[in-house]
Amino acid sequence: MTTRRDFLRKTALATTLGLGASDILTHAHPHTLAADLVIGHQGFTYKVDKNWAKISVNSTPLFNCHEMVQDSKGRLIMLGDNVRNNILIFDKSGKLLDSWGTAYAGGHGLTLAKEGEEDFLYIVDCGWYQDRTGKWNRQAGQVVKTDLNGRIIFTLGHPQTIGIYKHDEPFMPTETAVAPNGDIYVADGYGSDYIIQYNAKGQYIRHFGGHHNANPEHNLQNAHGVAIDTRNKANPTLICTSRDENCFKIFTLDGKYIKRIDLPGMYVCRPVIAGQNVYAGVCWSKDKEGKRNANSGFVTILDKDNKVVSCPGGQAPMYKSGILQPTLQAEVPVFQHGHDVCVDEDENLYICQWNANYTPPVKLTRV
Repeated sequence: MTTRRDFLRKTALATTLGLGASDILTHAHPHTLAADLVIGHQGFTYKVDKNWAKISVNSTPLFNCHEMVQDSKGRLIMLGDNVRNNILIFDKSGKLLDSWGTAYAGGHGLTLAKEGEEDFLYIVDCGWYQDRTGKWNRQAGQVVKTDLNGRIIFTLGHPQTIGIYKHDEPFMPTETAVAPNGDIYVADGYGSDYIIQYNAKGQYIRHFGGHHNANPEHNLQNAHGVAIDTRNKANPTLICTSRDENCFKIFTLDGKYIKRIDLPGMYVCRPVIAGQNVYAGVCWSKDKEGKRNANSGFVTILDKDNKVVSCPGGQAPMYKSGILQPTLQAEVPVFQHGHDVCVDEDENLYICQWNANYTPPVKLTRV
């Protein structure tokens, strides 16, 4: 029996073969993308909808759309850094249901944790914020646990307050992850690049990563993201972003280094695990000369073996002798700076972008 998804996938593939291109990408000018644009590779293909979010810049102004999660009711919750509406809550059609939050000028990381029948949010303010003149400013960051209405449960402040950091070590966190036992992992991705582990009550356990390990593989360079990998339920691990090294690094839940996953050319943000796959926004890629290139983002998708299978908005992933080759943005740009990926129950993707002309998330409908 042929399903609608099978039909659409075959149609997309036929279109691609007709174009004779390795990327599934409709030929169009970058500023006039075709309405039926389909991107992606190897069965992970998506129709692009840049008009998904039904909001007005006048009533719902945006700076950067940093991250998005889906709650138990199916609502899509987005965190941005505009203090008129840090949190925007959408239904899957893109209709705005609610908004709140005026205190997170550096709103950057958003994690949803379920405790019993209740959902909670971990909001990360990284400390970088833009004032009304457009100037960027810097202050210490913080991690705040709230309910879905924004009521604060507790706050994790600067690690100096409990003697973890030295006076010259900055704390500008970017992300959290919550383990099945409730332990909280904070990625200090714009500060000192440690992963800091707390228990469910916010009490310090340990920290690791940083820059000063005897084995440089244990270091992190721009520890932008962190996620609990429970795909092997008998042996959960921690996936940490080392963005400036173009890789993910895998640690045990008690901070022992295991291995790295190289993603050459890709400055990846946090890993997002859905099913057996890992998804990530690519904030930048490199140009043909190997230099980091602005406005060159896309999305990358890894399979259960952590092999890259699709790069929507990027070139088709290519392996030679088992080694992934540098992956660049596709010839026709779709994204500017991919910052986060939210995956719904139908395997559709919602892409939040940093520095993308104040635009809302882009929906990629799986086909």
